Amino acid sequence: MTNIKTLGELKASGYKSQSIKDELRNNLREKIKSGKPVFEGVYGFENTVIPELERAILSRHNINLLGLRGQAKTRLARKMIELLDEYIPVVSGSEINDDPLNPISRFSKDIIKEKGDATPIEWMHRSERFFEKLATPDVTVADLIGDVDPIKASNLKLSYADERVIHFGMIPRANRCIFVINELPDLQARIQVSLFNILQEGDIQIRGFKLRMPLDMQFIFTANPEDYTNRGSIVTPLKDRIGSQILTHYPESIEIARRITHQESKLDKVQSDLVYVPSLAKDLLEQISFEARESEYIDNKSGVSARLSITAYENLLSTAERRALKSGSDKTTLRLSDFMGIIPSITGKVELVYEGEQEGSAVVAQHLIGDAIHTFFPAFFPKIEKLERADAKNEYTELVEWFFTESGFELLDDCSDEEYQSILDNVKPLENLIQKYQPELVKEDRNFMKEFILWALVEYDKLSKDRFENGYQFKDMYGSYISKL
Repeated sequence: MTNIKTLGELKASGYKSQSIKDELRNNLREKIKSGKPVFEGVYGFENTVIPELERAILSRHNINLLGLRGQAKTRLARKMIELLDEYIPVVSGSEINDDPLNPISRFSKDIIKEKGDATPIEWMHRSERFFEKLATPDVTVADLIGDVDPIKASNLKLSYADERVIHFGMIPRANRCIFVINELPDLQARIQVSLFNILQEGDIQIRGFKLRMPLDMQFIFTANPEDYTNRGSIVTPLKDRIGSQILTHYPESIEIARRITHQESKLDKVQSDLVYVPSLAKDLLEQISFEARESEYIDNKSGVSARLSITAYENLLSTAERRALKSGSDKTTLRLSDFMGIIPSITGKVELVYEGEQEGSAVVAQHLIGDAIHTFFPAFFPKIEKLERADAKNEYTELVEWFFTESGFELLDDCSDEEYQSILDNVKPLENLIQKYQPELVKEDRNFMKEFILWALVEYDKLSKDRFENGYQFKDMYGSYISKL
């Protein structure tokens, strides 16, 4: 079809025009019937958001995606490009992508009237049919809809009453395309009002022109529910004109969160080959986001973006990579103490409530890491009860007594892998616990699991962990108390 260059050839080919909403609907129907994934690469929405989005497309609705930050709203909108036809014909030179068989602009109507079947046409790829605008308070009607252009009027020697003096805004130029307005509540109410006619009647109004221009568009809006109270709101008549409002959500399981982080993390092969990451470390990283969404220090209404886990994972590997480069190692295994390197990824991505501000963002980040360890520990080892008799013995008594006898040890941030291995191997009760409760653990994960036990016992108030300039000191709680007297 792309070899067709004139209107006459297009008519002879039997090509039939269809609206963009019908185009999306028909291509979606074919994908569903064939069993092909529609929104590939978007995880966790298979039984919630995606079915609702598919129903909205089949219903030919304009759509509002409502959800907290980092919930793949814009990604879903961009994925809809794949439901468009690969190419569509447009009148050559048309500012608004006129359909040669159904032109709506004065320019295209005039050229077709003049040249008839010899009217030149072009083919527009679906990648060019996506327009996106971030709603900000300074957006004007002229930006979105258009305005009278005095320079054009002067050059063409036309009066301001002639529609040819109009300079079209982003929306008319996105005719026959998907148009996304992100953060819709940030758009001033008077600007939202200018969208009423476009959504309902399909026409535009500019500076009093009586201009009937039935635009053919698929609108997608995104909004954060917190925006309704913080910065603005979607005016009621506009909400009434949006066909479907779809609620998005965060990943509901660690497994889904891991898939998203793996897909989105920007890592090169050198980094991936250099640092071995135990499976437990990946789970702990994702659990930090889950803990943040429930934390008393964090404003859960503002959300905790999936970007927290993505950037934290990148920082985590970079921390281990830097350590390996300093020690001259060709390969290294991630350590739990490397998690301190992700604190900058957490502090900038959470909104703290008053209590969190009092604690400080870095302290809150450390609390989240500790909470994730506390949550995961009972899945691997026997639970530590809060209340125990002073003389009661349990699975961890041998380990706690080792620290009382040996006065603990120091674990430096940049110690070599050999030193790290030697220090942990020296704590025999750690190996005994792993042999008893995690006997099938692979060799590469054992050191991380040993350190995990130590950090967990700190969280359960069985051991003490003190930070000094370039590392950590682990010792028993009683010895720590004596040293402070």
